[in-house]
Amino acid sequence: MRRFSQLGEHGILWYSVSAVGAAVSPRDRGTYGRAAALVFGSFLVNQAVKFIVRRPRPDLPDLPPLVHTMSGRSYPSAHATTSAAAAMALPGAPVWGVAVALALSRLYLGVHYPSDTVAGFALGVAVAELAP
Repeated sequence: MRRFSQLGEHGILWYSVSAVGAAVSPRDRGTYGRAAALVFGSFLVNQAVKFIVRRPRPDLPDLPPLVHTMSGRSYPSAHATTSAAAAMALPGAPVWGVAVALALSRLYLGVHYPSDTVAGFALGVAVAELAP
């Protein structure tokens, strides 16, 4: 689960999928470029919200986190935000399954509250919907 979750760091999986998709399908480069832009934009919006809210990550003595995080800020989940934005932009139903799994991986690893993940996913969807 740790390694799978690492794929979501800063949206790296989604940038990779977008790059490969653009290389393999030149006809759809616009779609893949938009997806990468949405992932990047959603990450920036997520970081702004984290900076404002400053909610600390879960600290449960009997249930320590299973991974180290780069930041002590929890709300909203960046993995969930970038994954939702990618799922909104990238073609194919399997993308949604991977996006949801990446978002939920952060709960399993103990680095987010459920509300962090739900809010992050909603933020990613909102960014994708509101982007021109």
